[in-house]
Amino acid sequence: MRRFFVEEGNIKEDKVTIRGDEARHIAQVLRLKEEDKIKVFTGKGREYLIEIREASKKEVIGRILKESSLDTEPPIEMTLIQGIPKSNKMDFIVQKVTELGVKRIIPVITQRTIVKLNEEKARARRNRWQRIALEAAKQSGRAIIPEVDEVTTFVQSLNNISEENLNLIPWEEEETSTSLKKILKQFTVNRKRLTVNGITIFIGPEGGFTSGEVEAAKKRGALSVSLGPRLLRTETAGLAALVMILYELGDLG
Repeated sequence: MRRFFVEEGNIKEDKVTIRGDEARHIAQVLRLKEEDKIKVFTGKGREYLIEIREASKKEVIGRILKESSLDTEPPIEMTLIQGIPKSNKMDFIVQKVTELGVKRIIPVITQRTIVKLNEEKARARRNRWQRIALEAAKQSGRAIIPEVDEVTTFVQSLNNISEENLNLIPWEEEETSTSLKKILKQFTVNRKRLTVNGITIFIGPEGGFTSGEVEAAKKRGALSVSLGPRLLRTETAGLAALVMILYELGDLG
């Protein structure tokens, strides 16, 4: 069944009002009409089955038939700090990490970042990535919509390192003996849950992080880890790390 986003403030008792692009998509693209049924979610853990009562390109009004809470989120909050890659690779990364369950995405400019973004372009890219996160959350049945932060620098991103989190920086020059698997085992209780409040993962752009950047992150409390003997592309590394973490937590597989 089709699933759409609705602002929480547009739900009044048993009435739901959908506006903007979502309403236009329902009425003009899908040509749904009165008595058709759809699902809507607020991005804050609630989902509703509604029956359409009125549909136009400006506004769709529906009646709530069923309300439910969603239990589709990982057992721990995950943040991805991603060095911005070339081309449209960031679009792919945002889409896929949203599907996997990341709660927050922070795009960063590193020493090896090739893309040049002025303030206007950075804002436009960030808005695009947020829309992609919304669409991916809709498609994958997420309870929430990940937050895509404004583009920042690597140095500023280090402020997101918290002693209460497991902070990981996969690095191709790290010894394979210091594996992500080994680190996860050390922080796992009964192989079910990590003894931390959240996980923050730093992924470099093409060319990876410099040794200076890795050392700066380690001084702030991040752990440098290996993802294995093969060199992974920037659009693969974050996904691989997330899958490993979620598997260890029992959230995948």
